[in-house]
Amino acid sequence: MGTTKTASARALIDPIIKKQAEEILGGLGLSVSKSFELFYRQVIASRGLPFELHVPNEKTMRAIENSRQGKGKTFSSSDELFEDLGI
Repeated sequence: MGTTKTASARALIDPIIKKQAEEILGGLGLSVSKSFELFYRQVIASRGLPFELHVPNEKTMRAIENSRQGKGKTFSSSDELFEDLGI
């Protein structure tokens, strides 16, 4: 027996983000409404956000900014990366 769904939720979202997410959700066979309901159910089950949020530290923020500017090391293979990391 299903419940009567009469409540609505609205959100302003970047159109590009919305389109990309809806393509992925559609590929999973989920509507936007069902996806929101699943998210809300997970919020309830978790008694908070169903994923961890972290504020990046200063070192991580520098690395992110350098990456956005195209700075930093590049590797031609995973083996080369692992060698650089000493793994």
